[in-house]
Amino acid sequence: MKKSLLLPAVVMALVLSTNAQAFQANDTSIITAGGTITEIVYELGFGPAIIATDITSTYPASMQQLPSIGYRNQIKAEGILALGPDMLLIETGYFNPDVVAQLKSAGLEIHQFDKPTDVSGTYRIIRELANFLKVPEKGKALTSQLEKDVEALEAYTEDLSKKPKMAFVMARGLENVFVAGEDTFAASLLQMAAIESVGRGFSDFIPLTPEAMVSMNPEYLLFFESSLRSLGGKEAVKNIRGVEQTIACKQNGILAFDGLYLSGFGPRVAKAALELAKSVNRN
Repeated sequence: MKKSLLLPAVVMALVLSTNAQAFQANDTSIITAGGTITEIVYELGFGPAIIATDITSTYPASMQQLPSIGYRNQIKAEGILALGPDMLLIETGYFNPDVVAQLKSAGLEIHQFDKPTDVSGTYRIIRELANFLKVPEKGKALTSQLEKDVEALEAYTEDLSKKPKMAFVMARGLENVFVAGEDTFAASLLQMAAIESVGRGFSDFIPLTPEAMVSMNPEYLLFFESSLRSLGGKEAVKNIRGVEQTIACKQNGILAFDGLYLSGFGPRVAKAALELAKSVNRN
């Protein structure tokens, strides 16, 4: 009697083990959308399973060699279905709802994850993706490395007395220039780096006016590398109205980093914050 009860349990355990191993063996073809998700899925060992990504998925560099499904509202269901994925792992709200509905009606498996905007969110999304992909131990290893990076960051910043003033500026040419306020990834990252954000008293991103730039008078201006290119490089930053009157312009305090590295809040977030913290003058 005991043997007959034991046998189904053993069989079930073998089935579950086999399913987990099959998933880990990358037998599933995946399309990712959102650079943070792509980076984490890759770090969890599923790089070979990714058959296409969106244009924000720039890390690791090998992901840029894959077919691109585009960016947000540009993404079409037909292009995704033509690639024949088994599933999509995407940022919540990244796709147009109509596209999501089309893909689901075609029988495509879609899983959405909230993009982190602070380091606690980074731990959460790593855990969620690791559990979904049935590799919790790899998830723990990734969070363990993140914890070490956070400790290194805190060790560097804990005794810093001076917090330079910085503005994060997002630009798409001189006609579209915005400054980051509260409740943004930029505010979280600057806080981690022991740098004072001048974007106070407003939320999200707002158009940058000459009056606001002069009033904020940051010591540093922080850009995505792509934003800086759209302006024409460091020398062209002074063409943003109001910038010439700031300390940042007068003292050449123009900084630029890779967009995903700064804003993704993926596994490298503490490294990005530490690099940013070390890039400013504390004297």
